[in-house]
Amino acid sequence: MNYYVYILASDTNVTVYIGVTNDLIRRVYEHRNSLDPRSFATKYGVYKLVYFEQISDVRAVLEREKQLKGWRRAKKNALIETMNPQWRDLYPELLG
Repeated sequence: MNYYVYILASDTNVTVYIGVTNDLIRRVYEHRNSLDPRSFATKYGVYKLVYFEQISDVRAVLEREKQLKGWRRAKKNALIETMNPQWRDLYPELLG
C-alpha cells in the first residue's frame, strides 16, 4: 500500500499544514470541502496542496511526517520549492 505525507498551504502561503494519508485525493478533498469544521485546515483556510511524497511503508511515512513537523518554516518552504517553486495548487493535476 502507498501512503502520502503532504503539505497544504493557505492562499497567501502564510500557513501550512502537514498530514499523512493512504488516499491523497480523498484526504485533500475532505480538507477542501471542510468536512471537519473543527479542523486546522478549516479554521485557517489551508486548502492548497503544495507538496507531497509517496512512501510505501507506514512507519516510514509517520516518521517523515514527524520529521517535517519538527522543521523550521524556512526549511519547509525550501522543501516545497524543490517540487513546486511557484507554490501552485497540485490537487487539480492529481485529478487528471
